Amino acid sequence: MSVSQFCSWEDAVQWLVAQPEQQDLVKACYYDQPLQVAADRYWQSAEWQALRNMIPPSPGEALDIGAGNGISSYAMAKDGWQVSALEPDPSAVVGGGAIAKLAQDNQLPITVTQEFGEQLPFEDKSFDFVFARQVLHHARDLDQLCREIHRVLKPGGVFIAVRDHVISKPKDLPIFLDIHPLHNLYGGENAFLLKQYVDAIQATGLSLNHIIKPFESIINYGPRSHAELQSDFQQRFRRLPLGSVLTQIFLGDRTFPLFLKALSYFDQRPGRLYSFVTHKPGV
Repeated sequence: MSVSQFCSWEDAVQWLVAQPEQQDLVKACYYDQPLQVAADRYWQSAEWQALRNMIPPSPGEALDIGAGNGISSYAMAKDGWQVSALEPDPSAVVGGGAIAKLAQDNQLPITVTQEFGEQLPFEDKSFDFVFARQVLHHARDLDQLCREIHRVLKPGGVFIAVRDHVISKPKDLPIFLDIHPLHNLYGGENAFLLKQYVDAIQATGLSLNHIIKPFESIINYGPRSHAELQSDFQQRFRRLPLGSVLTQIFLGDRTFPLFLKALSYFDQRPGRLYSFVTHKPGV
């Protein structure tokens, strides 16, 4: 399939949604309709529940960068945040129009701004919390995006970026793009070295509290549950010589968390997902 078949991301997503064999992927990406159902599913997801443990406990002003169709803006607003949703695409299906309708239908405090993250149209120290879901790897200028995030974050504020693609070496990028299930629909996917993310974040003065590795949290490996992931690995192991023995040793309820920790360390898949939890020093 040629990227040139589609003139917009909205066209690409609508094509994907119309393919019966792609419905699992559509739901995993929260592109299913009605959007209200998808947004509620994300708000109730294990991914969002895990994020609640990292988000500031007292809701205030939040910025959702690259908000897409608004599922994370919706989740924040449902949890009491005053949300500014930044999304450059005005689409009523996958962009700002979809967010605005979701906010209006639910009477939620979400304001939509059509702009890119490298030039945030907000005053310094405006937000208690900045969130970016699957955004940093799309940056046209990663260093500038991180500087802008630091600028608009209040001292003591939290910035969390989740589900960003990582490669081990530059020559892995075309491999990742070739296997990405959505890139060939429209393009626009990307991945950086882990060091590039870390350097861009820390160069701003943000403190990097935690790097969440690929299999360390459902934040990265969702929407599969912990039990589904365990079952998947058990099925794979059982096909190996001595598979039953290996399954009992490595994939039991007690040992599986250790297996995932080790797997995260050795994982070299092009485009594997990492997340970053940071804060801006100060009071």
